[in-house]
Amino acid sequence: MFELLNTIDSPVDLRALHVTALGPLAAELRAFILHSVAKTGGHLSANLGTVELSIALHYVFDTPNDRIVWDVGHQAYAHKILTGRREAMAGIRQLGGISGFPRRCESVYDTFGTAHSSTSLSAALGMALAARNQAQQRHCVAVIGDGAVTGGMAYEAMNNVGVYKDLPLLVILNDNDMSISPPVGALRHYFGKLTANRCALSVKESLKRLLDETPAVRELAHQLEAQFKGLASDATLFEALGFNYTGPIDGHNLDELLPTLTALKNLRGPQLLHIVTEKGHGYTPAATNPVLYHGPGKFDPAHGIDPPPPSRPTYTQIFGDWICDEAEMDPRIMAITPAMREGSGLVEFERRFPDRYFDVGIAEQHALTFAAGLAADGLKPVVAIYSTFLQRAYDQLIHDIAIQNLPVVFAIDRAGIVGADGATHTGAFDIAYLRCIPNLTLMAPADENECRQMLHTALCVNGPSAVRYPRGTGNGISVSTALQALPVGKGEVRRISARPAGYRIAFLAFGSMLIPALEAAETFDATVANMRFIKPLDGALIEQLARNHDLLVTVEEGCVMGGAGSASLEYLAAIGLSPLVLQLGFSDQFIEHGAPEKVLGLCGLDASGITRSIEAFLSGHDMAFSNDDGATDDSLRASA
Repeated sequence: MFELLNTIDSPVDLRALHVTALGPLAAELRAFILHSVAKTGGHLSANLGTVELSIALHYVFDTPNDRIVWDVGHQAYAHKILTGRREAMAGIRQLGGISGFPRRCESVYDTFGTAHSSTSLSAALGMALAARNQAQQRHCVAVIGDGAVTGGMAYEAMNNVGVYKDLPLLVILNDNDMSISPPVGALRHYFGKLTANRCALSVKESLKRLLDETPAVRELAHQLEAQFKGLASDATLFEALGFNYTGPIDGHNLDELLPTLTALKNLRGPQLLHIVTEKGHGYTPAATNPVLYHGPGKFDPAHGIDPPPPSRPTYTQIFGDWICDEAEMDPRIMAITPAMREGSGLVEFERRFPDRYFDVGIAEQHALTFAAGLAADGLKPVVAIYSTFLQRAYDQLIHDIAIQNLPVVFAIDRAGIVGADGATHTGAFDIAYLRCIPNLTLMAPADENECRQMLHTALCVNGPSAVRYPRGTGNGISVSTALQALPVGKGEVRRISARPAGYRIAFLAFGSMLIPALEAAETFDATVANMRFIKPLDGALIEQLARNHDLLVTVEEGCVMGGAGSASLEYLAAIGLSPLVLQLGFSDQFIEHGAPEKVLGLCGLDASGITRSIEAFLSGHDMAFSNDDGATDDSLRASA
């Protein structure tokens, strides 16, 4: 089935093929990607759209000496297959398998890790200047999607690139009229106008070449070129930034791609090639519905993706229902997303409240300051954002929102383990980077209903507030339609130990860790507190537990360093208490990709892992438990 593809173990093999074999190879590669992703799950639509481009780049350029940076890296499956990882695709995004994104540690052909967007131009510029400063001859290519180019960092890089007139740097704008959600903003219309003006641009370039070849009329050529630039003025944005603009061309037509790339390779100075591709190209269901097929699970390619069976609502759905309910009652509610309409659960909100829905594109910094502007003039903005993407707007969070104490609500999805997307998407750091910010309230729900009530609580806080919740479904707790604000900074006791003094353990469980903590508590007959608030902490509850128990165990789905457990220790130190404390969470390392339940177990954050950690801690401190019953602390029982 894959006769040609099976002979390609590196780009060296690819470059040995006659050019007439590249079309059949593209057909095989596209079929391989479809059937591979159908078996494993992963990113599909974007990768079906970059097959010909991947072949052309590795055919024309001398990789890995020439550098290719993919942005965003979820469009690089064809690149991975052509660079020796064909067989490894069977384990992509699985524990111990290859990543779904480029990784420098995985292959010499993965020149830069690009799982977040809009970074390729900066990286490629750095590589080009590194080559120049070390007297090395190489080309650097940045492949950036039309969604990723909405990020401001791309334009910061373009502004910088334009001052280097002789660098061998090529930017390929892969314009497929899609981000993860449909693209938004003025740039979408700009690229559309460029494509519509393709005929005028072709005339301009043809005339320019013809006249430049005639020395006697070269001056006239320059004058005519200026006039044609006026005719096709949409190309001048990139030209004004110092690029030589070419395109748009058909990104699925190798007869256009190969000679164009070859010609651009031989030109000096920054080049920008605008290609037009189709997300999901070659597989009708994906081309028709690229959002559905952006990152599917396993499916039958012959049948397509079936609607998922009814299941417990996800936390994302809880958020989506909540914000619609709040918006129905309060016209000041505004929803903001940085290009994650589906992922953040805002599809229904956009349908019902289109004038109060704002997709700002892949522009997290702008999203936060835009929200600050709305809040400054009396509205109630809710920013729906992934934990890992909020990192990209930290300065705006502090300077534009927190310092001014503006009431912006952050609905932080994907807090904790995310699974197959791995380290770049794991929400490991939000507790640590949020809790140190003055004026900010931070909550972590233990279940679906608590999530809804915490989101409502966040709206009631007079200042910035955040609710962090995990990916996927909860534990099946029924969700009340009522909306009731929780008392800020107050936790609750969910289980009380009956052990005597000298043998008592208390869990301080934050957010999603309540359920495994309750399960592990059965082994030790431990007290369990659902802390609810990370900032402000329930200091009174922590002090009470510390005075009446012999070991405190803090457990959180986030990094230990600077996390909620650290906050608890800081509080205890401030009041002069120094009980034994075991902190459980993510250790000082990045979390690898894999099935969430497996990864959580490897991190020691399932019930059995928590139990093992406590047993090891007790053994190291020569502590043991008797089976004697003892009196239960009445004040704890009253708070349970």
